[in-house]
Amino acid sequence: MKPHLNRRDFLKTTAVSVSLSSLPLQAAGSIARRTLGKTGAQVSILAFGGGSRFLAYEEEAGLLALNEAIDSGINYLDTAQAYGEGKSEERYGKVLKTRRKEVFLATKVQDRTYDGALRAVEASLKRLQTDHVDLLHIHSLNDLDDLAAIEKGVLKALYKLRDDKSTRFIGMTCHSQAEALKTAIQRHDLDCVQMALNPATNSGYATGFERTALPAAKAKNLGVLAMKVMGQEKLVGQGPGRTSGAQLLRYALNLPVAACVVGMPKIEMLRENIQVARAFKPLPAGEIEQIRSSVSASAAAFDHYMLNHHDDGLA
Repeated sequence: MKPHLNRRDFLKTTAVSVSLSSLPLQAAGSIARRTLGKTGAQVSILAFGGGSRFLAYEEEAGLLALNEAIDSGINYLDTAQAYGEGKSEERYGKVLKTRRKEVFLATKVQDRTYDGALRAVEASLKRLQTDHVDLLHIHSLNDLDDLAAIEKGVLKALYKLRDDKSTRFIGMTCHSQAEALKTAIQRHDLDCVQMALNPATNSGYATGFERTALPAAKAKNLGVLAMKVMGQEKLVGQGPGRTSGAQLLRYALNLPVAACVVGMPKIEMLRENIQVARAFKPLPAGEIEQIRSSVSASAAAFDHYMLNHHDDGLA
C-alpha cells in the first residue's frame, strides 16, 4: 500500500515527488532502518538526541539510557559541542569507547571560521573518544548572511575533514529559515541535512521545511534527519494545539526522512518511542490531516518560538 504523504498545495509547489517508497525499510534488530540518502548508510528510524533532554539526566542515568537505546536497536546517535559546552560529547565518549563500531555517530560544529572549526572538531573527537565521526554538521544555519559566513570558513573546513576521513559525511542543521537551508542545499556538496519537521511547521513562514527544504534535499538524494519532532514538547499533551508524543513521532516518520532525532529525558519516554518506532506503518491520508488539525492552534506560536530558539542544550 502506498503511503499518503501529499497535500494538494504541497504537490503543486513541489518540483520533486517525495514518498516513503524511496526510503526502503530494512529489518535491523528491533527497530527498522532506512537508507541515509546518497551516503548509503543504514540508520535506525529513531535516533537518540544528545541535547538538553539528554543532559536532563544525572550522568549515570544518562549513560544507562544511552546504552539501553543502543541495546534496543537505535544506532544513530546525535550530539554537538554546543550541548552543555561539550558535556554531551563527553558522556557519549564514555559509552563509545567500547561501542563505537555499533553506531552511526553525528556531531556538530558551531564555529563559522576555518581554523576555529578545525580546532573545535579536534576537541570533539577527543571528548567522543574516537578518531572520526560518521557525520559532521554545521550547527544551526540562521539566514543568508550566516550562510555567507559559513561559505567563507567552516564549510571549507568540513570539506577538508571529509577528505581527511575525520568525518565520513558532512551536513548542515537548521531550526528556522527554511529558505536559507534550501539555498545551501542547492549550492553546496552536502551529504545530509537536519531540519525541524512536525505538523506545526509545515506551513510556517520561517519553519516551512516540509514544503521548501525537504523537497530540495530529496531532489539531490541527501540524507534527511528530522528534529524538533515533539516541538520542544510544546505540542505534546491535552487541549487545543496539542496531541500525543506518539502521534507526533508517527507524523515525522511518515515523511521522507531517514530518521527522527528525538530528545528523551526519561527512560519511559525512550521506551515508548522505541515501541512506536517498532510498530510504525505508513499513515493513511485521513490520519495525517487529523494530526495536522490537532496542532494547528499552536502553529503560529511555534513558528515564532523557533525564530528565537537557540540550540545549545542548556535549556
